[in-house]
Amino acid sequence: MSSLSNYAGWIFRLNLPTSSSAASPPAADGEDCDNANLEGVQLLSQNKSEESNGINDHIPSPSYLAELCPQGVSVTTLDQSEATQPPSPSQNWSWSFSSQSCPSKWNVTSSKLLSVTYRPAHEAHPSYTNISRSREYWNKSVGSCVTCCDAGCGKCSSCLGGSDGGSSQSPKRRGKWSSMKRTMSGAPKPIHRVKVDYTVEDIMHIEPVSAANTGDEEADGVWIRGVGNCHALRIYLRPKFGSCSDESQSIIDSGAKPNKDIGFELSDMDKWDNLQSPPWNSKDGDAEKKLGEDQKEVKHWGPILTFAIPCQDDESKESTAKDKCQPLLWKVHHPPNPNVALDSFLLMEGALNLHMQNLQGKASSSFDYDVPTNVYVNGYQSWSFAGSVVQGEPQPGSAMPDVLSGAFNRGGVVLSGDHASCDGDSWSDNFETATNTRNTNSMDDVEELNATTAFYKSDMFACISSNGTTSQHDDGRILLDEEGGPALITGFLSQRKQYGVVCMDKGLRHFNLFACHEGQVATRNDISSDWAYLQIVDSSCYDEEAMVYYIHACGDHNDARAMEKGLTYGWCSWYHYYENIDHDSLSKNAHVLNKSKSKIGFNLCLVDDGYMTSWGDWTSLKPGKFVKEGGMRVLADAIRSKGMQPGVWLAPFACDKNSKLAKDHPDWIIRNDSGRYANSANCGKFFYGLDATNPEVRKHVYDTIHRAVHEWGFDVLKLDFLYASCLAGNGKYDNTMSRAEAFYLGLRTIREAAGDETFIIGCGCPLGTAIGWADGMRVSCDTGPTWLPEFPLPHWDNGTLPSLRGMLRNTLSRSVLGHRWWHNDPDCVLLGNTTKHTDNEVISAASVVGMTGGMFLLSDDMEKVSDARLSVARKIFPLTGVTAVPLDLHSTMNGGMPSVLRLWCTEKSISTDEVNDNFEVDVSGKVLREQASKLQTEVGWSPRNNSIDPYSRERSCFFVAPGLGSWTVASLSNWMSHSTTMSVSFAALVAHSIQDFAATGAPKDSISSNAGPGEKSENGYH
Repeated sequence: MSSLSNYAGWIFRLNLPTSSSAASPPAADGEDCDNANLEGVQLLSQNKSEESNGINDHIPSPSYLAELCPQGVSVTTLDQSEATQPPSPSQNWSWSFSSQSCPSKWNVTSSKLLSVTYRPAHEAHPSYTNISRSREYWNKSVGSCVTCCDAGCGKCSSCLGGSDGGSSQSPKRRGKWSSMKRTMSGAPKPIHRVKVDYTVEDIMHIEPVSAANTGDEEADGVWIRGVGNCHALRIYLRPKFGSCSDESQSIIDSGAKPNKDIGFELSDMDKWDNLQSPPWNSKDGDAEKKLGEDQKEVKHWGPILTFAIPCQDDESKESTAKDKCQPLLWKVHHPPNPNVALDSFLLMEGALNLHMQNLQGKASSSFDYDVPTNVYVNGYQSWSFAGSVVQGEPQPGSAMPDVLSGAFNRGGVVLSGDHASCDGDSWSDNFETATNTRNTNSMDDVEELNATTAFYKSDMFACISSNGTTSQHDDGRILLDEEGGPALITGFLSQRKQYGVVCMDKGLRHFNLFACHEGQVATRNDISSDWAYLQIVDSSCYDEEAMVYYIHACGDHNDARAMEKGLTYGWCSWYHYYENIDHDSLSKNAHVLNKSKSKIGFNLCLVDDGYMTSWGDWTSLKPGKFVKEGGMRVLADAIRSKGMQPGVWLAPFACDKNSKLAKDHPDWIIRNDSGRYANSANCGKFFYGLDATNPEVRKHVYDTIHRAVHEWGFDVLKLDFLYASCLAGNGKYDNTMSRAEAFYLGLRTIREAAGDETFIIGCGCPLGTAIGWADGMRVSCDTGPTWLPEFPLPHWDNGTLPSLRGMLRNTLSRSVLGHRWWHNDPDCVLLGNTTKHTDNEVISAASVVGMTGGMFLLSDDMEKVSDARLSVARKIFPLTGVTAVPLDLHSTMNGGMPSVLRLWCTEKSISTDEVNDNFEVDVSGKVLREQASKLQTEVGWSPRNNSIDPYSRERSCFFVAPGLGSWTVASLSNWMSHSTTMSVSFAALVAHSIQDFAATGAPKDSISSNAGPGEKSENGYH
């Protein structure tokens, strides 16, 4: 295949350097290698030799150029005169992703193809890590280093050999002395971690895979669900440390446990892609032939990387914004090796490269940089901080000590190790403690960027953007995202294989992408990462939301359940009654809600925590509080008789310390690496997390959920503290699962028990794994009776503590997920006078919930809510089913809280017959408000309607009655603690013409618009 070097769009390149001592490679399928249509190119000889431990360590000549783009894939040879010289050490990179047509000229390079961090498999087991004292305590008490390597750390008294700093012992004697001290005193043993790097010089074989743009997963090429057919490069890396042992060489117990018959089976999972089974699972020998006929039996395998770009074969097709910013996707498959445990994959050691561009209309000596100015960071679970942070400002975090907040925010944990020799088999004596602390210094000079050294850390995905300035306009005008520059989005399409982490430096110029497995014993044949994602979106390719393509791809990839069950508005018992609920108080509020349905169409009454004696003992109801016989069933029927769906709160993977379940089944509880019960880190109460890898736990969860739905009769489940099923710690039933895999297995168990028709709301839930499982999702911390956390809680907290400000911040910053991944749950709007909220704060909360289109729940004693406060709720009802766009989501400079929300409104015709066929009309001829809500939903938004372009603005466009024309609804909020003058540009308020919104949404020519910031194009402002 000819070179794609002249392609102007986004292109992925592997440029393999030339080695002067190289020999010519064998041709593929007997053809000449030079510019042939190759099925594969073998780069490293497979002839074994003692000198190279079975692998010949050189790159053959000539060099190769591997290219991948939407138009195709090629692997071509280069003459010596054409070959690019190896990059200098300061500019070393293994692959690049760039575009000649992108106006911003941003591009990304990665210095490595892959890095894998291992530890010995037996050191991932509780028998090795269970200790009674921490390593730090031991070092302090003994006064010397027992964790340093044989060469000594050079800092402790043992290594320095005295007060004068001179060494009195040889490195060998020091190592033996440290080992003897550990053995004699029972001190903890060190964790021996090593990191193995792979670059282009480690490529054995490249296999280009062309695709047909048919959308059929059975077609040629790589098919990825939610992305479609892709051109791809499959890269076989040579075996190194950690991947050079086959299963027959196992020296330890793998830790895998047999499956138990627990009375139910999970439904088969849908395919995420059509990638072939890794060659180590091959039975026919085809995989061995790919790597050379001279080695019929391959005993050792290295990792396999697959890079893919969505194909665009039809060059005559009109280009869209999506076509102009195609993403790069890639994943790794790792061979099984029961001797090692995987801690992490480093899938990208990225650098954002900026190129100066000449400003039009100015002297040629004037240049402009699209310098990164903001980063959107996503928190691990429902309550974690999410929002945009100005470059250089510290990332907001929890003010609580780690013991009270660590588990809330502990997503992927990046565990680093010493570099291993390429083909060695020895482990370094190195230990690094996992921590969520971030460095407060610039990371430009730090050699390795990980979770302990990064200035910014984001779970699952991150978005680096440019607005051209780091300060507001002089006139107080708010910076808008659509007036800014490009954006870089990177992360993972899902979180079912591992928890992904993006680590970034202070300048947002360097970023690493990690897949965290955290001691997963590598015995299984399907060890792999989720699909990694990288995209650079120029400002001309998106209108308001830079992350729109990524968010849609994630939703489609995981088969998101966005709005399948319609809109939710109702009442929850928690924030007024807390745990003090009974049958009478719940029935009373259900009656009041029913009486109010002509004004506010409540369709849900949710029974929250407080009905059981202990978490975990779900069938043990509080005596005297509920009907003795069939208490929960009687309550559910009473709610249903009032015309509402009954809902109930559960924490299926949690149990109280003094519960009967904890006493009867201590082996179900997750233990940390020290052998103690894992810390759940809840500042309200301490509880235990149940191990989702244990089949007996899953049977308990299945029975609990099945009982609530099919015996008690609840239609809606609010499932809380779900992160408890995947607490960090190796005290689990099966250590061959990662934390993400264990959590996903638990979620599948819940859905199997509940059935597809049950509306499930996730809370305290790791977000990425729950896409496609949850119907609704809490996206913020708990609301509270005050604007900021109230004493004794620290008011300066930016993490997970209950407060109205924290609730509104995440509701705004995660509004982009609503109606795409699930129905956002912003938590309850509190109207009652029992809170300390001012009228303005109540109005702000109701406005944000109404504009962002999330679930609308009240949580007061409905008999005591004043008419004035209740009128606030009536003004935002009925819900529209559309979601406003936060126009300054990425450019905000107010602690991650956007200030401008916008909805488009335009007319859409609906016949009188359609109204009469679908809705009842009362005797006075007026449509009830709840019926009007249904009418507006069906007119303005249709779930799973394939005729609607998923990338259009229709998600944020509210259709109104014919004859009303088109206009804009905008919300402008001042979230600062003082009065100020705020304004927005005219671009934020101008609506497009109705012709441009016909059926498919977005303006027809907005993609090709050349209008600059604040300039009007043919179809609006960009």
